[in-house]
Amino acid sequence: MKARFHEGCRRQTSRHSPERVRTGTIESVAVTHYGFLSTFPPTRCGLATFTASLSDALVRHDDEGTVVRVLDQPEDRGRPDPRARSRVRTDLIAGDSLSTLRATMALNSCDVAIVQHEYGIYGGRDGDQVLDVLAALRIPAIVVLHTVLVAPTPHQRHVLTEVCRLASAVVVMTTHARDNLAAVYGVDLAGVRVIPHGVQHVALRDSNPHSGRRVVTWGLLSPGKGIEWGIRAMAQLTDITPNVEYVVAGQTHPKVLAHAGESYRTMLAGLAGDLGVGSSVRMDGRYLEAPQLAALIASADVVLLPYDSVDQATSGVLAEAVAAGVPVVATAFPHAVELLSSGAGIVVPHQNPDATAHALREIITGPSVADRMREAALRETNETTWSAVADRYRAVTARLAAGRAA
Repeated sequence: MKARFHEGCRRQTSRHSPERVRTGTIESVAVTHYGFLSTFPPTRCGLATFTASLSDALVRHDDEGTVVRVLDQPEDRGRPDPRARSRVRTDLIAGDSLSTLRATMALNSCDVAIVQHEYGIYGGRDGDQVLDVLAALRIPAIVVLHTVLVAPTPHQRHVLTEVCRLASAVVVMTTHARDNLAAVYGVDLAGVRVIPHGVQHVALRDSNPHSGRRVVTWGLLSPGKGIEWGIRAMAQLTDITPNVEYVVAGQTHPKVLAHAGESYRTMLAGLAGDLGVGSSVRMDGRYLEAPQLAALIASADVVLLPYDSVDQATSGVLAEAVAAGVPVVATAFPHAVELLSSGAGIVVPHQNPDATAHALREIITGPSVADRMREAALRETNETTWSAVADRYRAVTARLAAGRAA
């Protein structure tokens, strides 16, 4: 990891360092000004939701947080989106060198930058635009890795290795991702911290208010989510009464919509019809706000995550499902293997509708199985509320400040 604490930065950040300062006879705690580099609402994606939740938990007032929002193309500044958050100061536009300069200047006005890394959100080859920003920062940078590929291309490996070298600290959300950083990328783990994905506080319910049997998948829809395997599994559950309903909630991912339209959604609906479960599969194309999503989760008997990816290091949907105490059936992507190992769900092979159907049947028809999974989920999520996760990021910031002072 590269520590970048220049004298000018030291003078700047001393006003805000998270140390106690004494004024007269009154002791107070100075405020840290956090900078965030990520997609951000009104953009609808997992990283935007993650950063909004983390910044809300870390920042007490908007003037204590600065967001540099990552965009594919400039927005019309004459007609700002009314949903835009007030702490967004500027945008980093993919491939725009002037916006890279503005982004760097905005972040350098903060005490610490929290940078979300995902290959697909930044400009350049494999998102290497982010390297220009990190190299120009004069403040500590905490980089949060959302994807750690097990078999990267040479250039993907170079980009992630450089991201880690330029960071003051690296955060991953699973021990599997941490181990891969050492094994695949040769990263020194001394500067790597494992902090779980945060979740909204959802109390475990004693009973399911839904009158039937409901399996739920949610999130932005795109090929690779494996919904077709879930539908094929549903075709093997038609003998269960009351009937099992499969709800697939979420609008199509904007990038998919731009180049392929609704072809994936149309294919899924056709498949359900061909398999004779069209009336049991409900495709809800809305983007669900927090209250609507909470109601959907509360109505579920099982959350199904049939993802095709074998590399997915983190899943906010998985974290929220476990936090809500809903049994989960998921394919064997790394976050699921790790999070469900305590008994909060069942891991099944990828693209295997037979195994998926068997796991769903076991949970839906076995109340004691579901109860044991809920109890395991409660034990698993005690420390993953956003407030608890924010405290972990504050601790990383404090360690960086202490290292600077030393």
